[in-house]
Amino acid sequence: MTTATDAPAAATATGYAPGRTLPLRVEALRQLKRRRTLVMGLILAALPFVLIVAFAIGGSPDGAENGRITLMDTATASAANFVATCLFVSAGFLLVIPVALFCGDTVASEAGWSSLRYLLAAPVPRARLLWSKLAVALGFSAAAMLLLPLAALAAGTVAYGWGPLKLPTGGALPAGESLLRIGIAVAFVFVSQLVTAGLAFWLSTRTDAPLGAVGGAVGLTIIGNVLDAVTALGDWRSFLPAHWQFSWIDALQPQLEWTGMAKGAAVSVTYALILFALAFRGFARKDIVS
Repeated sequence: MTTATDAPAAATATGYAPGRTLPLRVEALRQLKRRRTLVMGLILAALPFVLIVAFAIGGSPDGAENGRITLMDTATASAANFVATCLFVSAGFLLVIPVALFCGDTVASEAGWSSLRYLLAAPVPRARLLWSKLAVALGFSAAAMLLLPLAALAAGTVAYGWGPLKLPTGGALPAGESLLRIGIAVAFVFVSQLVTAGLAFWLSTRTDAPLGAVGGAVGLTIIGNVLDAVTALGDWRSFLPAHWQFSWIDALQPQLEWTGMAKGAAVSVTYALILFALAFRGFARKDIVS
């Protein structure tokens, strides 16, 4: 069967403009109405309340037993501390899932429903189609990254009050400055997840099984975490995105440290750009109607 094209004859039709096909708002509304978007939003918004209940039942964490204070031990000190704790418990895995879901499901689901061929018959240029889907997927991923800390900030303010960020290393950051530091941490978490987004998006263009794309991205991310735990790899671990995933904690130190976050961002963005390029290259040659 021949490869579907972007129907060049349609480009001469009156009023046709390839760059204006499939506006972002149309794709955003399509994704917003998906049930998985609502479910994921509810899970992220519910996590802070689950932790509050857990602390209420088990009591406030206390690191005095082993003499070592951690971020978890200061969770109930203030709303800012609670937000930092929510990031700490979710950045390693939970926040990987919405990124993999939004980026891995977006193209594969259309292929599974056989609607890609109809989108291109409209015609929507392939590059335009992918850019729209990628932009919306990253937008929803960023929204997921913001939803969790915002929900935690609101719930933490009610439960533990507004106050400075108590540092595990000693001292505290003023409430206003702590919000800025937490904002930097959230931004780094999003950038560090771009490699997961790239993996999921590339896999999404290679299969018509959304679960395969999402599960593959999550699985490879887990493998990266496992490899980072293998200390025998030595300096090779610095090439793994997982090696830098908790570098955002440097933003919650008395003196803001950028080195780890800069290296982690560089590694993640490099892998992501390569994977996005592979996705566009492969999709441009893919037989959509097969």
